[in-house]
Amino acid sequence: MSYLNSVTIIGFVGADPAQRQARNNGSKFTVLSVATQRSWKNAEDEWVSKVEWHRVAIFHPRLAEAVHNNIKKGAHVLVEGSLVSSTYEQANGKGKKAKTAEITSWSISADVVRKLDRGEPEPQAAASGLDAAELSSGTSDQAPF
Repeated sequence: MSYLNSVTIIGFVGADPAQRQARNNGSKFTVLSVATQRSWKNAEDEWVSKVEWHRVAIFHPRLAEAVHNNIKKGAHVLVEGSLVSSTYEQANGKGKKAKTAEITSWSISADVVRKLDRGEPEPQAAASGLDAAELSSGTSDQAPF
């Protein structure tokens, strides 16, 4: 039996990518938020839509640097990667009888980030050592579209 953990999203970047440093080994990675939107007709035959925010982490050094330097808030992007869960405990209340809740969050570990063409010139990827095809690859409450 085989298994597949693959995610592809197309959406808009909600804030400029942030570069972070891993605590365990000091390696740099880039994080960005991408908004996607889905629309459907409700029971009253009216169009409704819902915006979903996705946390994307880029650990591949060259891709992380290129995204940090070339992708900005509002960019239309395609992201391919895998779904990753993180679990941690958070205290509910104060005092001796405080209970903890186990919180699970999901993010996407990106292998590909492409900036989609919206009539604007492609970023200069040569400076980061990537070719244009490889790159062509904090959030507000409002969707960036």
